[in-house]
Parts: sequence; structure tokens; C-alpha cells
Amino acid sequence: MALPKANAPGVRERFGALVPRFGRERREKQLDESYFVASQWRLMWRKFKKHRLAMAATVVIALFYLVAIFAEFFAPYDYQLRHTGYVFAPPQRIHFFDKGKFYIRPFVYGMNRSIDPKSLRKITTENRDEKFFIRFFVRGDEYKMWGLWTMDLHFIGVEEENAKLFLFGTDRLGRDMFSRIIIGSRISLSVGLVGITMSLVLGLLLGGISGYYGGAIDTVIQRIIELLRSFPSIPLWMALSAALPLTWSPIRVYFGITVILSLIGWTGLARIVRGKLLSLRNEDFATAAIISGCRELTVITRHLLPSFMSHIIVSITLAIPNMILAETSLSFLGVGLRPPVTSWGVLLKEAQNIRTVVLQPWLLLPGVFVIIAVLAFNFVGDGARDAADPYT
Repeated sequence: MALPKANAPGVRERFGALVPRFGRERREKQLDESYFVASQWRLMWRKFKKHRLAMAATVVIALFYLVAIFAEFFAPYDYQLRHTGYVFAPPQRIHFFDKGKFYIRPFVYGMNRSIDPKSLRKITTENRDEKFFIRFFVRGDEYKMWGLWTMDLHFIGVEEENAKLFLFGTDRLGRDMFSRIIIGSRISLSVGLVGITMSLVLGLLLGGISGYYGGAIDTVIQRIIELLRSFPSIPLWMALSAALPLTWSPIRVYFGITVILSLIGWTGLARIVRGKLLSLRNEDFATAAIISGCRELTVITRHLLPSFMSHIIVSITLAIPNMILAETSLSFLGVGLRPPVTSWGVLLKEAQNIRTVVLQPWLLLPGVFVIIAVLAFNFVGDGARDAADPYT
């Protein structure tokens, strides 16, 4: 039987449709084969990528830390600069239309300041005759990047002389809130990382010793954990923070608060490590390591801890937002970080009274960023928890 010619009518349509199907089946077979030989970390990453909310939260966290690292560059002004003529100025609206004409580049109007003769409140209105275009990579206030290089390049701003750009308004001293929130992110976000690093060391060390050796050592460590967890968190934080000398420099206060949060936050991780070691210390691979002559510390650090490192990562991810909330709470209550240190909690301290909330609600904007950061870390933690056991 003669085969039909390739250019015969209908042949290309019938056999051409089989090519994508065969290619797809081949790719699926390759993926199935790679699944069985993939490492645990690759399997976790493949499952984590399917969690869209966790992936989006990861991007948000990465942007937050990118802005925090280069905070002076992203801030339009020096965070301590006082614009005395614009005290409690509201956030400026960004416009694209002016008198029926559309502009590709966004702009803000100038501001007119006046005083209400009845309430004596300062009133801010837009001056439609002044139009200032928002530009990127503009020259402005000088700053020292990481305390090393003197620069005056800012990511966003306005170039016109005497023009102002207050995207989030100003505070009681006329300082730009947008710049202060960006600078404060460096302190608030780094407290979580530094604090969780210290908690990780304490949790792995004491939890590993408690779970591996057991006996009297386990009893003592568990009673210490129960004692620390029995105290109410906020009163205990306040008592320890109030014990810090008032004469300490801002840097020493920062590290003091971080140490306090770490000394209290290691208990949860220690219990997780203890429970895992109790179930793994009698496994065959641990027994083989002991028989081969490995020291006990080597068995714990090289064999037992890496076997459930994914669960440790999940615990760390979920503990970082607790650190951020703890610092924000202490600073808000006045027993944490204090000016001139700038953090989200310190900025929220200015919005403690109802008058400020009613008349200057933009002072609550640092709390919005706290909520976004905490939610993002929780979403990442949920995705990591689902991906921690990729074989399910």
C-alpha cells in the first residue's frame, strides 16, 4: 500500500496535529523522570512555585528589603529635614490631567497654606497654577550611602526650585513621612532578621541538646522554656526594655532590644527541634554515624538537623513577623527604640491620640506597611509549610 504524499490534501492537517501531542507527552515523561531523581530542595521549590500567593508575597518582601538596603537613595528627602512652612501638610495627589489635557508624566500641584480663622487650623489647598512633574533619578539633598559615599541622587523627586513632593504628607515638624517610612523600614525589617538569627542559634543549640541527650538536661531546659512562655509577652518585653539605661546610644538600644526579643523568641523553635530529634536520634542513619566514630556534636549538626531543615525554615519564616510586631509594639508604647532612631514603631508613636487620628490620619501610614510586611511573611510561611513535605 502506497503511503500518501506529504503535500496531499488533508495529510498535513491529520498528521501535523500528532506532533504537538507527541512532544507534550515526551516533555511530561521527562518531568516525571526528573521528579524521582530531584533533590528535596528542588522538590520544595517546585511545589512552592505553585503557591501563587506565596510567590507574590516573596516579591513584596524582596522589594521591601531592596528599598531598605538603599533607603537613602529611594527617599526623596533627608528624613530629618524640616520643611517649616509645611507642618502637618496632607499627602499630595498625583495627577495626569490638567484642564482637560492628558500628560504621560505624572505631576503634583503646588500647595497654598492658610489658617482657618475659627478653628485656627492650618488648611492646605492645591494651587492649580503651579504644576510640578515627578521625575526619576533627580538631584536633591546630600546623603552618605551606608555611611561611606556622599551622594545627592534620589530615585524620585521634583526638580523645580521651591517645589515640594509630599506623597505621604508631613509630620508635626514638617518632615516628609514618605522618606521617614523608607528609612524606618531599615530598622524594623532588620530587627526581624538579626533577632531571628540569634533565636535560631539558641533554639538549635538548646533544642538539639535537649532532644539528643534527654534525661536531666532535657528536664532543666524544658522547665526554663515553660517558665519563659508562662509570662505575658508584652509586660515581659516592657519590663526588660525599661531596664535599658536611658544614657545608652541609639545603636546600643537597638541591639539591646534585639537581644531581648531573641532571648524570649527562641523557645518555640527549641521545642520543634527537640521533638524532631527525639524521633530521629534512633534512626538507622544516626546509629550508623555514631558507629562510624562521629562525635555527638557532629551527629547533631551534620546528620540530624539537616534532615528536617525544611521545617526549621518554615518556623523561621513565621517567626520573623513576630519580631517585627514586637519591635513595633515596644516602640509604640515608648519603651523600645526612641528618637532619633527611626522605625515604623517610632513613627506610629506620633499617632497615639485621637486628635491626630482625626485631623492627620496620614500619620497612621507606617502601620499599613507593618501590616503588609507581616502578611507577606505569613503568606511565605504558609507556602513554605505546604512545600516542606514535597512528597505528599
